[in-house]
Amino acid sequence: MLPIIGITMGDPAGIGPELIVKALRERRVYQKCRPLVIGDAACLEKSVQLCRSPLAVNDIDKISKARYQPGVIDVFNLANVNPAELVMGSGSAMTGRAAVEYIKTAAALALNKKIAAITTTPINKAAINAAGFLFAGHTQLLARLTGVSRYAMMLACEQLKVTLVTTHIGLKDVPGNISGDKVIDTIKITHQGMREYFGLERPRLALCALNPHAGDAGLFGDEETEILTPAVDLCKQEGIDLAGPFPSDSVFVKAVRGDFDAVITLYHDQGLIPIKLLGFGAAVNITLGLPIIRTSVDHGTAFDIAGQNRADAGSLLKALETAVQISNLKSHE
Repeated sequence: MLPIIGITMGDPAGIGPELIVKALRERRVYQKCRPLVIGDAACLEKSVQLCRSPLAVNDIDKISKARYQPGVIDVFNLANVNPAELVMGSGSAMTGRAAVEYIKTAAALALNKKIAAITTTPINKAAINAAGFLFAGHTQLLARLTGVSRYAMMLACEQLKVTLVTTHIGLKDVPGNISGDKVIDTIKITHQGMREYFGLERPRLALCALNPHAGDAGLFGDEETEILTPAVDLCKQEGIDLAGPFPSDSVFVKAVRGDFDAVITLYHDQGLIPIKLLGFGAAVNITLGLPIIRTSVDHGTAFDIAGQNRADAGSLLKALETAVQISNLKSHE
């Protein structure tokens, strides 16, 4: 039986509904999984019209009513958007609240084994905060919903996989948020994630340095000698295949040529710049450490092009494919 993948609609004012319509008009998706959209049926109807797609929207209130047929989008309809108040390209408390409700519903379905995995489309941080949900994004919200305190964000494309020690914080705050425990946690979660999600018995990992030239023996900073190198030594003692800390201007070259399976990076742009350079539109966001499988697109709500039939569904298709691969791998454990 093909796995059921729950697709959350994201912010209704963003490109999420359009991405879903464009992805689910591909018949090959139905050959690999049973896609179930968790969102608002009226919004998806508008996107079907926008994309001029010959798709039917199957508005359901129970999973048992889904058809999983090419040409039909099954929508677990929360009906939580007022069309009169929806302005495409403009997030609001209403759209933020709706987006969070989709995530909550999907997480509950996954925790109760009703669906095999979740694939999310973009939410807007300002909108969910306006709705009273004070989270930096999907990752932190899903961790709260699943009762997890140790987790990591991974971005993956064909050539490279990276995880982040810190995520959505200001660059000036990064050094103060890097501790030995946090680095070690991220290394261990990455190690386990590579084993569980990608089937690598002994993944080869590398750790990024924070400072230029890996601190150059303390000349440019002491985080490498005081925090990072001890973390590497401890993890190696526990049997993890880990090297570093390497200067970030060279470690990604080594990883792309095949020396490492994944790189642990210390802050948002350190990891995401190489990923998006190599695989923008085809990279996947994976949350490691959760009791459920969650993949996502590698981009945001793109309010500037929302409602214009200009969105590219490539990353969503890749995220769905990755969710299926992980689901299939774990089902055979």
